[in-house]
Amino acid sequence: MNSALSSIEVCAGAGGQALGLEQAGFNHEALVENDTHCRNTLRLNRPDWNVLEGDQSDLTTFDAKPYAGIDLVAGGLPCPPFSVAGKQLGKNDERNLFPEAIRIIDETRPKAVMIENVRGFLDAVFSDYRQHLKNELHKLGYETDWHLFNASDFGVPQLRPRVAIVAIRKEYADRFNWPVTLPGNPSTVGEALSELMGEFGWKGLEKWVETANEIAPTIVGGSKKHGGPDLGPTRAKRAWATLGVDGMGIANEAPDRDFVGMPRLTVPMVALLQGFPKEWVFSGKKTAAYRQVGNAFPPPVAKAVAQKLAEAISVSQIYLLRA
Repeated sequence: MNSALSSIEVCAGAGGQALGLEQAGFNHEALVENDTHCRNTLRLNRPDWNVLEGDQSDLTTFDAKPYAGIDLVAGGLPCPPFSVAGKQLGKNDERNLFPEAIRIIDETRPKAVMIENVRGFLDAVFSDYRQHLKNELHKLGYETDWHLFNASDFGVPQLRPRVAIVAIRKEYADRFNWPVTLPGNPSTVGEALSELMGEFGWKGLEKWVETANEIAPTIVGGSKKHGGPDLGPTRAKRAWATLGVDGMGIANEAPDRDFVGMPRLTVPMVALLQGFPKEWVFSGKKTAAYRQVGNAFPPPVAKAVAQKLAEAISVSQIYLLRA
């Protein structure tokens, strides 16, 4: 694979998608993120990444023209405009940043675009808006498609449906194929978290692992205005309870040796269920750290899609040089 492929990452968050792209062979020229904790997280884990500051850290004021000719523009645009958990205002939501994304694509004219969003983006109510986006990208020379993936299809121990929106320049489009589901089943919550949950020798670990014998429900991160360090609304908490997890909050550490009852997850546990590697650390106190994890795009899913984009671009470049 061509390791020289370049990218810029917008709305980079805590780096879930950026990490997946890195694993797929993309080098980040710049990362745009307006949340201080997220920017600190990116720097803690990748000091060599160019995490922008000041006006350049805000997508609405980010000047992308210096990055013209980049291979890939990627990002996870805010999901509340399309989430069923919100009012689904779509284009009328002040948090809708698709127009800014189109501007950045126009300024940079990358070979490909990869944008992540929630399943609600595919709801019938947004059919006109999806067609509008496709038309705008077509004017810029791109073929656009989207696909609904579940994180568990790529080894992530979580039921997490997410939409990947891909736009590719027309000369490369016929060489792109969506990734296919990995064989086998992902780990259960118990299997994935056994080591972390048993860190202090909890005597109830073995029985808990047997109870936590399914993948996790969708992890909910919450917004800055709403949502704290817990595992979501009442229905989600009930689902966690069937796995032997107390979803009313996030713990500071694993249960001690004599703990009795349903344990709570820690931020590192939730991160593992989100597909982050164990060594990835998060800036800020518990609420800020958990919110970063809960809003992230699982790196294995990002990697799978990005690998297919890298293959299409690389093979097409070779093909065009020979033609």
